[in-house]
Amino acid sequence: MLMKILFLCGAGFLAALVDSIAGGGGLISVPAYLLAGVPPYYSLGTNKFSSTAGSFTSSIKFATSGKVDFKILKFAIPFTLIGAVLGVNTVLMIDQTFLYTLVLILVLFVGIYSFFSKSIGMEDKFQGINAKNIALAIILAFALGFYDGFFGPGTGSFLIFGLISIFHFDFVKASGNAKVLNFVSNITALIMFAINHKIDYALGIPVAIFMILGARIGTKLALNKGAKLIKPIFITMSLGVAIKMLYSMLT
Repeated sequence: MLMKILFLCGAGFLAALVDSIAGGGGLISVPAYLLAGVPPYYSLGTNKFSSTAGSFTSSIKFATSGKVDFKILKFAIPFTLIGAVLGVNTVLMIDQTFLYTLVLILVLFVGIYSFFSKSIGMEDKFQGINAKNIALAIILAFALGFYDGFFGPGTGSFLIFGLISIFHFDFVKASGNAKVLNFVSNITALIMFAINHKIDYALGIPVAIFMILGARIGTKLALNKGAKLIKPIFITMSLGVAIKMLYSMLT
């Protein structure tokens, strides 16, 4: 049991560190729970518990560093919450085979486009809010809240890419705002898992502590190193999500 906890704490630390910089931490933490022999539903629920602690820590750090725009988020957060609730409640009604293929294509596009575009996300060119970009942000928040509620892979990558596209943020500011929105959908799904008793707190609590540490270090690195650090990690994690999804489809 001790070796299992130590293994999961190490994986959780690394997952939170990466996730706080560019998203995609679930690529590390969920397989780690499964590899440790935790049943699938409990792996998802326990991971959601520990990763929510990490995303909360990262959100606070980004916010206190001035990299979160609450003038935008006050419109987007309610729709993320509504989307996540609807997503969790409709998971069994969706043909996930079709969804898997669609998401694979989209996440590959995000990673490849970001790789070949030298300028995307490297400078903050935000020029304020207007009716058009707020409407697009609400649509993005609702759609990805819904998506994260019942499926999830690549949510952080899509949020960062979407916020850069809509508001012309750099990667640092996009990551900060994306982390807050991702935290809202995470905690909504966490509540649903808790209600259904799918969380192993004996594993989740120690892993959560290490994910908080990983998130603190990762966020500090992101804030200090900026877009030059975030962009390559963002591309790597986007393509990593795509490769994992393709592997799952073929096996």
